[in-house]
Amino acid sequence: MPGLTSAAGIVGFLKEPEPDLQVFALRILNDEIDSLWTEVAGSIQDIEGLYEDVNFPERELAALVAAKVYYNLQEYNESMTFALGAGKLFNLDVEGEFEDTIISKCVDTYIALSGSTPANAVSQPPPQLTTSFPSVANGASSTSASLASPTTPFSQSVLPSKSLLSRQDSSTAFDPGTTAGKSTLPGALPDSIASQAGIQKQLYAIIDELFERCFRSGGYRQVVGIAVEARRLDVLRRAILRASEDEKKQGKANGEKLGRGQELMEYVLEVCMDVVQERGLRNELLRLILDLLNDIPSPDYFSVAKCIVYLDEHTMASELLAQLVDKGDSRSLAIAYQIAFDLYDNSTQGFLKRVREGLPQSLEESKPQDSGPGERTEEANVEARETDHLLGEQQNGTNASAPSINESSEEQRALSPEADKAFNAIRDILRGIKTIELDLEFLFRNNRTDMAILNKVRDSLEARNSIFHTAVTLATAFMHAGTTNDRFFRDNLEWLGKAVNWSKFTATAALGVVHRGHLGQGQKLLSPYLPKDNVTTSVYSQGGSLYALGLMYANHETFALDLIREHFKKATEEVVQHGAALGLGVAGMATGDDGIYDDLKNVLYTDSALNGEAVGIAMGLIMLGTGNIRALEDMIQYAHDTQHEKIVRGLALGMALIMYARQEGADELVNGLLDDPDPILRYGGIQTLALAYCGTGSNKAVRKLLHVAVSDVSDDVRRIAVMSLGFILFRKPSSVPRMVELLSESYNPHVRYGAAMALGISCAGTGLDEAIDLLEPMIKDPTDFVRQGALISLSMIMIQQNEAMNPKVSTIRKTLQKAISDRHEDAMTKFGSAASLGIIDAGGRNCTISLQTQTGNLNMSGVVGMAVFTQYWYWFPLTHFLSLSFTPTAIIGVDQDLEVPSFKFHSATRPSLFDYPPEQETKIEDAPEKVKTAVLSTTAQAKRRAQKKERQQRRESMDIDQSPTTPRTNNIGDKMDVDESAIKPDEGQDEKADGEKKEGEEVKESQPQSEGLKKRMEKEKVGYDLENMSRVLPAQRKFVSFPDGRYEPVKKPSGGVIMLIDKTPSEPKALMELKAKKNARAAAAPQSLQERVNNALGQGNDPIPPSGAAEAAGVLTAVDEDSSGDGDGEAELPGPFDYLNDGEEDEGREGGE
Repeated sequence: MPGLTSAAGIVGFLKEPEPDLQVFALRILNDEIDSLWTEVAGSIQDIEGLYEDVNFPERELAALVAAKVYYNLQEYNESMTFALGAGKLFNLDVEGEFEDTIISKCVDTYIALSGSTPANAVSQPPPQLTTSFPSVANGASSTSASLASPTTPFSQSVLPSKSLLSRQDSSTAFDPGTTAGKSTLPGALPDSIASQAGIQKQLYAIIDELFERCFRSGGYRQVVGIAVEARRLDVLRRAILRASEDEKKQGKANGEKLGRGQELMEYVLEVCMDVVQERGLRNELLRLILDLLNDIPSPDYFSVAKCIVYLDEHTMASELLAQLVDKGDSRSLAIAYQIAFDLYDNSTQGFLKRVREGLPQSLEESKPQDSGPGERTEEANVEARETDHLLGEQQNGTNASAPSINESSEEQRALSPEADKAFNAIRDILRGIKTIELDLEFLFRNNRTDMAILNKVRDSLEARNSIFHTAVTLATAFMHAGTTNDRFFRDNLEWLGKAVNWSKFTATAALGVVHRGHLGQGQKLLSPYLPKDNVTTSVYSQGGSLYALGLMYANHETFALDLIREHFKKATEEVVQHGAALGLGVAGMATGDDGIYDDLKNVLYTDSALNGEAVGIAMGLIMLGTGNIRALEDMIQYAHDTQHEKIVRGLALGMALIMYARQEGADELVNGLLDDPDPILRYGGIQTLALAYCGTGSNKAVRKLLHVAVSDVSDDVRRIAVMSLGFILFRKPSSVPRMVELLSESYNPHVRYGAAMALGISCAGTGLDEAIDLLEPMIKDPTDFVRQGALISLSMIMIQQNEAMNPKVSTIRKTLQKAISDRHEDAMTKFGSAASLGIIDAGGRNCTISLQTQTGNLNMSGVVGMAVFTQYWYWFPLTHFLSLSFTPTAIIGVDQDLEVPSFKFHSATRPSLFDYPPEQETKIEDAPEKVKTAVLSTTAQAKRRAQKKERQQRRESMDIDQSPTTPRTNNIGDKMDVDESAIKPDEGQDEKADGEKKEGEEVKESQPQSEGLKKRMEKEKVGYDLENMSRVLPAQRKFVSFPDGRYEPVKKPSGGVIMLIDKTPSEPKALMELKAKKNARAAAAPQSLQERVNNALGQGNDPIPPSGAAEAAGVLTAVDEDSSGDGDGEAELPGPFDYLNDGEEDEGREGGE
């Protein structure tokens, strides 16, 4: 029949008593509802009545018509309810806007209902601190700021396209206990609809049918996404198993390396690590993946290891390694070694220690033989460690299902010589010995430090000023980090001798940065500086040497930890305790050692401001990531009791370190600290939030930071709030410039500084143009510390960038050098420029700054180092912590004998694309030119007349002498003449015009350079070979292949140490010589003061001059002279808050509060 123009007559049939007429009317309306719904809307009650009449034969048809009417009225909840009541009449196969909208609404409702079920709730409540925080916060930010619930579906919590400040507010606070699925959450259903059991049954039927359609079409990832959002692990398991079953039926497609099931599990693992923001849900998903992987005959062992590390299942890690070794084949052994290398890169010292103890031991081996020097098996310490599920007193039942450490370590059996050798090699790898040795060899072998830059920095900054001396020290340490090259200190003894007090402390500690990882020679190198009985040396050098020893053995528990602890206990000088505390924290990072913690706490209770700050940080480093409730309660209590701001600041950072990566487990502590009236504790609350949610991209954490950044009354708190955005979002660096764009233009310089540092932290090593565009104007900011932060951030972003990767790098390098040589620049900016020159060339231009490991996990050392480095604002020696974030960018191939073979791999790029930046050309400085003498025009005319007269006389006398040697004068005129050398065109103009001219010249100079580089790159061939142990940048890894016919990597190269399988093991192999071991040398003992005087006067008995190392040690260990100039006594210790030198006010930030 033709289309209807009015529904008046048809609607009238709905009120007829005859069911046939009513059915007739419904069928016509169902076909023409899109054009007649406005007239039908008035009779919607009649249609609903027909649906509710149990005797009506076409109830489903009435429900379908009602659903379409409500859809046109944009009442989607009611429309979905009636569409579900339509049963089979609602056809999923029909493509249309109505069907698509209802399906989307069904999926959202399914997610909301599934998330509200008790079975999917977090199994354990968060821990409760017994320490009460002040209930009234004067000036503190409110914790009830608008935040999204941690259980909000991901479809509602992704980063919006615009600023997060424009997001719709919800009523939930920063509380992990918020229940999901309530009507207050965005996208949730009203309780009246959600409570209808009949509707839920039909909803699940629709969703199941939708899943079946996805399975038939191969859309397994869509099902996985819905299952993860709905927290339905049963559906997730079903999807993965169905994918495997379908693969068996259809067979693996040609060219597929992985089956559908394994590929889907990798996708789930990627979603779990990168998308899921709630830790409890992530753990449940990882356990599911782990169970499914274990059911596969030949699983992806590297995915298994990744799950094991995150779940902290040390027993499973030991069993996995033992299982691979027991297989006996070469590939399984190489995989076991590779997993051991990955475990070291991604795990804490405590976890690695328990894995080593869980490995099988031969009957001949004694139990203490596995424990290396300084490795103590403390049952109480292990039992006191917090797990992921229970904290504090709730931890008693945690290890009920898993065998204890003693049981696993006591498991001994008869091992074959090959297996025994393999397990010993795995233990060495898990201790980090091989990784550290190989990284040290790479940095030593490929050191490309440009000494011309460093010498220019030294010459441009006055060493008598303590802040400038410290700046040069930091630049030297960063440039040579891990290279073992300390020649600059030995060649510049006069400059080094100007270090006094804390500058000497920082210079001595820099040796630990330079020799980081020098395990074999570390103690010998620092022996001249370490405290000794009955030997009087500078206490600053002693403290700095203990700090250096910790940096040298950072995150590597060996004898050094016991040595530093022994010196810490015996020390009576506060400066020595300060350095020893920092060294203890760095070397014992994340060990959870209660004995060290108690030693630190005893010194803390002496209430010394000088060492209290370092002790507070060290306590957090020892308990890093454990969430130890007892430690938190002690630190909170003492932070409220002490009157020293330095101690409170150290404890605040220490509490943040304890909650590293705890996510929802840290929420209660964050709430308490942010409600505290003390701005330093609120500062610590922001740090806790940043480290707890580091790298998660959590929306609720970002919203909280933005709220505090614009609302807190303390500049320090606002600064750290903006800066912490970099820690939360460093996995999404491209989103940070957009987020801090407005904050970078704030009227508050502290907020601008925080925005600059947030860009540097999140975009480190990326060369991101958007970040550089925001930072370039900040270089000219009117506030000195904002310029300092902008320069440091630019260096972190531009690290390992060359002209081919980013054309702006040369301009930025010139800007850094110009800021140092500019005598009108402020001291703070010069300090930042010097440190930036060290950062941009870190590790001999072979290191980048990375907060995540090669495999994508959090880089614990990198995150901690960056977090403590940001505290250089208050204390310059903490700047050395940045070296923990330096990651060597190399591919190091190792064979099954753990030796380094000589072979080549291929990079499918042009050589200059990822090449080292060119070294700075050393210009030979000419003698200063004399000022050009102006010649008056009258004098020139007199000279010309005299010359003319002389020539006339010679012609008249017919003289045949040679022409005179006086230079000719051209362009004769009445203007003032000058000497031969021409004056620059812009000379004599004002300084502003001169500066503009120079800037224009720099731009013109850079353009030909970039054009020449492009032409040179066009001539280069694509593809070249690299030797083993060569530098490979992160962006270059995807172009790397191993065409060598002999060696094959066990996994896709991700950087770092790569295990190789030798296809022809019977043939002789060529090995690379380890040059770092060969060139290792111990530092000579320093000469006494009398010996140095005798040598200076020529009265020494030894005609051989002392070595540079001995001279450097003698300079740094010499006792500082007192202010009277007598030089007979030791310099008095500085006051608790007064460390100024020569009256320099620029050093106020370093010396006190």
